[in-house]
Amino acid sequence: MRLNGRHTAGASQLPALRAWAICLLLLSAVAMGPSPASAAPTQAAATTHVYLLRGVLNIFSLGLDTIGARLQAQGIPVTVANFVSWSSLADEAATEYRAGRLKTIILVGHSSGATALPDMIAKLNQLGVPVKLAIGLDSVFKTRLSTGAERYINIYIGDGPGEPVRAAAGLRGKLDNVDVRGSGVGHITIDKNEAIQRRVIAEIDAAIARSRGPAPVAEPGAAPRAARSAAATAPARN
Repeated sequence: MRLNGRHTAGASQLPALRAWAICLLLLSAVAMGPSPASAAPTQAAATTHVYLLRGVLNIFSLGLDTIGARLQAQGIPVTVANFVSWSSLADEAATEYRAGRLKTIILVGHSSGATALPDMIAKLNQLGVPVKLAIGLDSVFKTRLSTGAERYINIYIGDGPGEPVRAAAGLRGKLDNVDVRGSGVGHITIDKNEAIQRRVIAEIDAAIARSRGPAPVAEPGAAPRAARSAAATAPARN
C-alpha cells in the first residue's frame, strides 16, 4: 500500500515535536519554581507573628480579619483578638520569642486596639522583647509613646475622632503620624478601606524583609509603669 506523502512528512516530524514539548515542560518547571530571592521572605515570615487588635465589641474592626486572611495567604502567622487581650498576648509573644520560635513581632490595631498598642509595646519591652513594627488605625485617645517599636505608624483621620501619637522624651524608634483626612475614609471604615489595607500589608512585608538582618534587642525594664499610655485608664470607646 502506498503511503500518502503528507502523512509521511507528519510522521517524520513527531520526534522533533516530542523534543520541543519536553523542552517546554522543562522551561515551565524552571519558571514556576521558587527562586532564592522569593524563598527568603517566606523563611523570615515563618518566624514572624502579626497580632491584630480589634476595637470595642469586635464588630467594628472586621477589616483586620481581612488583613489577617491576606497575611495568612502569604504564609505569615497571625492572631486577631479584641484589644482587651493585649497583656496576655504580650506574655504569649514573649514566651515564643524566648523559645526561639518567634523572631519578628508586628502589631496592628484599630480604634481602641490602636490605643492599646503603646501599652503592649511597653510590656514587651519590659520583658526584653523587641517589636519590629506597630501600625495604629485611628487611635481614639491621646496617646504618648514612651517606649518604641523599631517603627510605629499611626494612621489617623485628623478631622475625626482619631488622634496623633506623641513621642515622650527619650523615645527610641521611629514614629510616623499619617493624617488621611480628605481621603473619604471614616473611623468605622478605615480598617476596611482597600488602599489602607494595601498600605498596612506593604509595611508588614517591608518589615519582614528588614528582619533578615540582626534583630534589635529590647532593654528589660525600659519603660516604667508610670510612663504607660492613657489607654489603660481611659474609658474604652470605638
